[in-house]
Amino acid sequence: MTVRLLSLRALLVVGALGTAAPAHGQDAAQRLAHVRDGRVRFTVALRPEVCGSGQNVWRTRDGQSRTTWGERNARDVEYDVDCDAGPGRVVIDKDGGVVSDLRFYVGGRWRAGASVTDLGAVGVREATALLVSIARTTDGKAGRNAIFPLTLIDSVEVWRELMQLARDDSRPRETRRQAVFWLGQLAEAPATAGLDELVGEAALDRDVREQAIFALSQRPKDEGVPALVNIVRTNRDPALRRKALFWLGQSGDPRALALIEELLAKR
Repeated sequence: MTVRLLSLRALLVVGALGTAAPAHGQDAAQRLAHVRDGRVRFTVALRPEVCGSGQNVWRTRDGQSRTTWGERNARDVEYDVDCDAGPGRVVIDKDGGVVSDLRFYVGGRWRAGASVTDLGAVGVREATALLVSIARTTDGKAGRNAIFPLTLIDSVEVWRELMQLARDDSRPRETRRQAVFWLGQLAEAPATAGLDELVGEAALDRDVREQAIFALSQRPKDEGVPALVNIVRTNRDPALRRKALFWLGQSGDPRALALIEELLAKR
């Protein structure tokens, strides 16, 4: 009896070891890494205020709906309605083990018949980590395209990661500019303070700092206008002061007009 029990336990241990690491037990990054050539896709939960059709994506803010990204291109996804409320759909192309392209959609359903590795529904934190990794390590449009979906994933804050990308001079300039631009679109108030910091960092590329000023101009006025006023009053770079003043002039905010009147009176 003792021998039979030991044998049964041994068989259970062997069986457990044999199934300890199936493909579906790996995280999304590991499964993506195993694909050398071809297409990989997954879905992820998005913020409740987001809907879309193709790569036209809307996000409601302060009771108003506005388009945040672009075109009706639906190469990988089919749609029946004008604005589906999720999920987010990410498609990644790999060539020779390298991520060569990344596309993002909202809603719809996958097109049938595609030859693809489907990771299924990926958790929000896992998807965030994967997209951040692609943005940090992949040059070209794939790295840039990984940034926008980060800002729409449900229940995660990514402004710190975007700040790190913006400051990373090893990343292509366009990737850093994208990080700054989408910082300006986030609903989190700390993003405004972060953008203000970027403008003041003299070691950063001038284009990135100018993008931060533009991003501040896109923030809610109670956040963006005071930050732009502060740049005009305190920044030592005259070109950046002029850029901030331009966007203040476009705002029509009384605080901006008061500053412009003050500056004109000093002439």
